Amino acid sequence: MKILILGADGYLGWSLTTHLMHSSHELLLIDNYSKRKIMSKLNRITIENISRIESKLSYVQKYNQKVTFKEIDCKNIKKLQNIFKKFKPNAVVHFAEYPSAPLSMLNNEYGWETFENNLKTTFNLASCIKDISPDCHIIKLGTMGEYGTPNIDIEEGWLSVNHKKRKETFLYPRQGSSIYHTSKIMDTDMLWLYTRLYKLRTTDLMQGPVYGLNFNSIDNKRLITSFAYDDIFGTVLNRFIVQAVSGVPLTVYGSGNQIRGYININDTLECISLALKNKPKRGELRIHNQFTEQFSVNELANIVCDSMRDFSIKVKIKRIYNPRIENEQHYYNAKNSNLRKMGLVPTKLNKKIIQQITDYVISHKKNIDVSQIHPRFKW
Repeated sequence: MKILILGADGYLGWSLTTHLMHSSHELLLIDNYSKRKIMSKLNRITIENISRIESKLSYVQKYNQKVTFKEIDCKNIKKLQNIFKKFKPNAVVHFAEYPSAPLSMLNNEYGWETFENNLKTTFNLASCIKDISPDCHIIKLGTMGEYGTPNIDIEEGWLSVNHKKRKETFLYPRQGSSIYHTSKIMDTDMLWLYTRLYKLRTTDLMQGPVYGLNFNSIDNKRLITSFAYDDIFGTVLNRFIVQAVSGVPLTVYGSGNQIRGYININDTLECISLALKNKPKRGELRIHNQFTEQFSVNELANIVCDSMRDFSIKVKIKRIYNPRIENEQHYYNAKNSNLRKMGLVPTKLNKKIIQQITDYVISHKKNIDVSQIHPRFKW
C-alpha cells in the first residue's frame, strides 16, 4: 500500500512513521515544520532536541527503503496536487492540523492561524482526492473534545433520532470548547460533505488525550518521537510525570473532576493500522471513538503519585485556577467498541507504563524548564 502521512514530523506523525517502517508499505512523509516554528516563536521546548526528518530518514530506510520525505505546506493546493499526481496514494493519514486548544485560544493571531490551517489543509486534501485519487482512503485524526461533555452518552460519531414518528441518523451533536475543537468539527462536516457528494472513503478517529512514547517501534534512540510537556502542547499525563520528576507539585486545574477518555500511544498506532486495513465503502464515513480508558484528572494525578513511590519520589498535588472555560462537574460516558471489534486489544494504564515514561524523563531531567509547565494565560 502507498500511504501518505501528512504532518509526519509531529508527536503522532513520527510515531506512525516508525510504526509502519517495519511493514512493506511505501510511505511518503509530508511536513512543513510549522509546529517547530511555533514552539520556537513561543519559547517552548520539548524534553529532548529532536532531529528534523531529513537527518534521520536514513535510519528509517534501514528498515524500509520505500520511505521518502517532502517538505511542503499542505495549504498550498498546487504542491499538494503534484504530490497526489506523482505518488498516487492508496491512503492518507491526516495529521497536518494544529493540535492544540491552548494555542488556538492564546490570542487572535493564533486563533485565526489554527482555524485557517486546519480548514484549508483539510479542504485541499478532500479536493485532491476528489479530483485526482477518488478511491484513496482518508484517515483523519479527530478529537473526543469535539463532542464536549453532553449530559447523554457519547455515541461513536452518529446519533439516531426519532421525531414525530420519523427516524433519521445524524452526525452526533458537537460542542467544542476552543477554536481548535471548533475547527476540527468543521473539518468533520467538510469531509462528510465530500464523502456524501463525491463518494469518498473516509475514517474519522475521534481520539482522546494520548500519553507515552514510541518505544515499541524503535531500537535506535535517534528515532524517538518528540515529547512536549509545556502548557501549549503537553498532554496531561506526560506533563504530570515531568512535574513529578522535577520535584514540583502536579498542577490540577480547578476541581480536577473533569473526565476524559485516554489512550496509550501504541494503541493509537494500532488503531490507525486497523483503519488502514479496513477501508470504508465509497461514500461511507466511519467514525470511531479512539480511547481505551476514562479517568478524571484527579484519578490520573493519584495514579502518578502512587507510581512515583517506586522511584522514591514524593509527589504533591496542587489545585490551581482553571485557565480554561469548561465544565468541571459533568456526566461523561463515551462509547468505544468499534475499534475493539476490529481487533484492538487495549493497553491499560499501569505502573510499568508510567515507569517506562519516567525512566525516559529522568534521563533528560537536565533539559526540563519548569517555567514551561504552569499555564501562562487563560481563556
